[in-house]
Amino acid sequence: MNALVVDDSRAMRMIVGQTLRKLGFQVTEASNGREALQKLEQMASLGLAPALALVDWNMPEMNGLELVRAVRANPAYNGLRLLMVTTETELANISEALAAGADEYIMKPFTPDVLQQKLELVGALGDCRLKIADCRLKDTTGLDAALPSNLQSEICNRAVGGR
Repeated sequence: MNALVVDDSRAMRMIVGQTLRKLGFQVTEASNGREALQKLEQMASLGLAPALALVDWNMPEMNGLELVRAVRANPAYNGLRLLMVTTETELANISEALAAGADEYIMKPFTPDVLQQKLELVGALGDCRLKIADCRLKDTTGLDAALPSNLQSEICNRAVGGR
């Protein structure tokens, strides 16, 4: 599955992207909301629309909340799962993001386990992980042999309709 990571911090994009790649996602990055909208449009035109976007709140040009609102206003992105990943910890901000259309909210700093739990909560991992688990093979010695990770991602993408 494809994922979009939107954060003005290159380090955060790398951290989040690395975690997503380990979970089988193909990752595209954007440094602000405007760039994210452009990438969403490009990806959709190529048939590679992401199933998931992780969005920082505080960014230049277009912040994460504005991005969430813009995405939710466009019916072409109805199936896109949006997770806010931010330092904004006030209850009012969390409520505002969820009301704007974010599916879940992750507060920085976080661990890879927290990110994985949130992805499971919004159903972003279920299809991919289930299909990869189904692809395990028995070798002639009776031991399980996992497919190479690049093939796991390819099988996952095809199994969930190229999302």
